[in-house]
Amino acid sequence: MVNVTSGTKPVRYGFLLLPNASMADFAIATEVLTRANQLAEKKCYEFLPLSLDGLPVTLSNGLRLAVDLPLAHAPKLDVLVVLADEVGVDIAADELARVIGSQLNEHTMLAGINCGSYWLARAGLLAGHRATIHWQEISRLSDEFPDVIVSSNLYEIDGNRLTSTGGAATFDFMMALVAANLGQEFAAQLSEVFSMERLRPGSERQRIPLATRIGGSQPKLTEAVSLMEANIEEPLTTDDIAYYVGVSRRQLERLFKQYLGTVPSKYYLELRLNRARQLLQQTSKSIVQIGLACGFSSGPHFSSTYRSHFNITPREERAQRTQG
Repeated sequence: MVNVTSGTKPVRYGFLLLPNASMADFAIATEVLTRANQLAEKKCYEFLPLSLDGLPVTLSNGLRLAVDLPLAHAPKLDVLVVLADEVGVDIAADELARVIGSQLNEHTMLAGINCGSYWLARAGLLAGHRATIHWQEISRLSDEFPDVIVSSNLYEIDGNRLTSTGGAATFDFMMALVAANLGQEFAAQLSEVFSMERLRPGSERQRIPLATRIGGSQPKLTEAVSLMEANIEEPLTTDDIAYYVGVSRRQLERLFKQYLGTVPSKYYLELRLNRARQLLQQTSKSIVQIGLACGFSSGPHFSSTYRSHFNITPREERAQRTQG
């Protein structure tokens, strides 16, 4: 990473906006850099909106955004971020590779946000690297580019190749880059500026909708899981779920085993425990309150079940967050 210390030049980011790029991703990324400058009371970062031809870019919300320069005419960049929201836009991959390549040197960080990862792969710039992308395009990235190590994580930092799934993860990603430049303590202060209680690590996985994971051919299974997710505090029995979905208990268990590799009761328990972990990491509720909110009848029952699943107690989980 580029280290920013007193007296050094600002880190210069270039944001290459491809057609229909997400306004939200661009706004979040640049706002993090802007607020970092304000908090540091000096210009730690500067950024340039860029396009391939220097003309305004129509973004995903229909707005046309003027850019400063075509990428080919940009000054030396420390970090080049490719922003894209679609994989089907009309872009010549060889031309993209040529223009990006002309801006790279051994110190340049190259990033892709949302479907920007796909276009970096199309340009041959992610071969041999770990990379992630929005869950809707994970299979496509993996299938089309077997030389890319594709993950479902929120973001990946692999040497000088950086990728993020976009959306809310853009904030976590940019904060990780700020932390690498200016330190964890500064990033913690900056997160308070945004009223964010928790920064998610890149290793945290995207939440991929069940219907996407198993396909749309099993509506009964999807409905059963939706019932579980809507009844965390007062869990339903497996018989109740089967009744509401309109199948027998044995049919429900067969669906879970075939498509999710587990039984309904275990899947339900893991849902509740994962929800508890999220509350421990993101809220200040007491451990007893969290246990009750996640359907556990007592604090000791919650703690023992949590430790059995995560190999750590709720108290230790909370302490790790405090230390972080």
